[in-house]
Amino acid sequence: MAQSMMLYWCSGSPPCWRVMIALEEKMLQGYKHKHLSFEKNEHKCEEVKALNPRAQVPTFKHGDIVVNESFAACLYLESAFKSQGTRLIPDDLAEQALVYQRMLETNNLQQKMYDVAFYDYYVPEGERHESALKRNKESLVAELKLWDGYLEKMGKASYLAGKNFTMADVVCFPVIAYFPRLHCPRERCPRLMEYYEMLKDRPSIKASWPLEWLEKPEGQDTLKNL
Repeated sequence: MAQSMMLYWCSGSPPCWRVMIALEEKMLQGYKHKHLSFEKNEHKCEEVKALNPRAQVPTFKHGDIVVNESFAACLYLESAFKSQGTRLIPDDLAEQALVYQRMLETNNLQQKMYDVAFYDYYVPEGERHESALKRNKESLVAELKLWDGYLEKMGKASYLAGKNFTMADVVCFPVIAYFPRLHCPRERCPRLMEYYEMLKDRPSIKASWPLEWLEKPEGQDTLKNL
């Protein structure tokens, strides 16, 4: 079944990484894939554009079905292979609601992290202002407090939506992994850092770990002064 799948991906991209984790959790190893380079703009190649008019990764194809948004691809895999591998969406409605909530909240955490960590990359030099970066940092600090509070409420050694590993963890871990990599002070999010340590050696995560992170374990220190 995995042989009829094709994933176009870039290493280090949280959206790509979450789809790869989902594939591992659903025991779909052996899928076809093509590693593309952001630096060389390979994700904008005609091969990707033919499937994804946005020319973005991940671009995922299963047979004749094309699913490009990472959340959609992850949910598709769970729906198509519900009884295979790890159950990532619980049947209980209350638990399900929390999983969906944390999944979608991941967008807030990811964007606010990008707004600080990659401020110089996204904002042209003539438009950069210390006051804007300061506001971005304050917003990210507040967001981290929220997530730390969520984990504190769930209890020691909890996953993001309870005692079981779920789709919330699949989609959010690749974002959380950036905080230790970019030297975020541990005291800013101690519970998130504990969560990261608990999950980083999970087989699905280790199997899909970004290639350049293996070669260069530490990234830039763009979160050091948070």
